[in-house]
Amino acid sequence: MEQRVIELFHRSIEAKMNVGESLAPLLVNASQRCVASLLEGRKLLCAGNGASAAMASILCQNLLHQYRLERPGFAAICLSAEAGLLTGIGSQQNFSEVFSRQVKTLGEADDLLVLFSTGEDPANLSQAAHAAHDRGVKLLAFTAPGDHNLRSLLADDDLDICVDNTDVHRVQEVQLLSLFALCDLIDDQLFGGIN
Repeated sequence: MEQRVIELFHRSIEAKMNVGESLAPLLVNASQRCVASLLEGRKLLCAGNGASAAMASILCQNLLHQYRLERPGFAAICLSAEAGLLTGIGSQQNFSEVFSRQVKTLGEADDLLVLFSTGEDPANLSQAAHAAHDRGVKLLAFTAPGDHNLRSLLADDDLDICVDNTDVHRVQEVQLLSLFALCDLIDDQLFGGIN
């Protein structure tokens, strides 16, 4: 059993090493977009399903509260967080609208919608992307190869950070590390001197 654990660690390390160089410039670009939005007084709206909802929540917590630095908070809203709202929209309208309805209500031009998906291509994230474009909200998507519909909806000025791996668990591990790298880059650009 110990060998199994070691094997899982090796798989995780290998997955990160395989995509690190290709994701680095995308994460720098993403951090610059986030910084520009935050400096303009815009907000980040974040969404995902299941474990990806936890990713959205972690990003919002790191922006609204803090990542490594004690600093003023940034406007970040997790659209996956409110169970009553999600189940209300899901039961009265349709589950595919749980995020798009919130984007239509909360999103303003030049806000940034950050979507997390691990390759299941969920309809509710595609609907959120449509709503974002309708409202002039910019898109940053953390995706995987199976997210065909979602990725096809991204406009030229949107950013797709696709983890080129088909194992959902490896995708989540890389996305979590990418999320922390993004937060680190944001803090460093705004406040500098992070070690």
